[in-house]
Amino acid sequence: MQLLKKIIDLILYSNLWIALCATAMALQTQYLLVQQLRWTPLLSLITAATLFLYAIHRIVGIAKVKAFWDMERYAVIAQFKTHISIYAFIAAVIGAISFFYLKTAIQISLVVPGIISLAYVLPFLKGKKRLRDFNDIKIFLIAIVWSWITVILVSMDYAAYDDQRIWILALEKAFFIFAITLPFDIRDLQVDAHSQVKTIPARLGIAKTNSLMLVLLTIVSLLVLLNYYLGLYSIGATVAMQFSTLLTYLLCRKSDQIKNDYFFTGLVDGTMILQSLLVIFFQG
Repeated sequence: MQLLKKIIDLILYSNLWIALCATAMALQTQYLLVQQLRWTPLLSLITAATLFLYAIHRIVGIAKVKAFWDMERYAVIAQFKTHISIYAFIAAVIGAISFFYLKTAIQISLVVPGIISLAYVLPFLKGKKRLRDFNDIKIFLIAIVWSWITVILVSMDYAAYDDQRIWILALEKAFFIFAITLPFDIRDLQVDAHSQVKTIPARLGIAKTNSLMLVLLTIVSLLVLLNYYLGLYSIGATVAMQFSTLLTYLLCRKSDQIKNDYFFTGLVDGTMILQSLLVIFFQG
């Protein structure tokens, strides 16, 4: 049992899991566009960049929450800070190499989300602040950047970015990411209050935040139906998307009742992988 826990901690807190989530969502977009799965330099970059950015986020963030190091997830991160730094370095090298194999248009399109992502995790703003340290802003940045990277850039790789269905898909993913990020803000209410950061759950309360989640995921379902009508989703993939969206809501609305971080970092983030697997399987 102790060995299993160490393996789970390695997968989750080395940031491999969240990197796999980003890769799965990018592969989902690829499959919707060309009905095939193949590894590309862009996928290598997405995987490596996600691993790098989240590793840096953990390394920088752990120093800001020393008062909470007795919490299990922070204790694990603090214990393996050196390991995480090594993973970040390896991911940075792989990401840099992958970048030079990309089309020029994609390289240019990575500049703004890249700057935003770095500013989100690195404290180089006034007062050693990161973008995530400003009230309300972090959840919007996460939704926009994830949608751009996993939908728009993938579509650019296949010259399909001028298809209206892709922009609808990007909106769908932005609303989905926004919804599944809210449980993390509920989890972090105490930590964010300590850091004097006001998030949506802090302003609305948990009950209204759960209602907002329902509204956001309902919009996701409606956008899926629109893209089914426009021919992007098959009937099988549409049913799979609606099922995964419903399951995501039922899972996320429990976020105020569950304290174990495996629920958040494992299951809530894992809804991205579940959705992608279901869509890829049933789209075919």
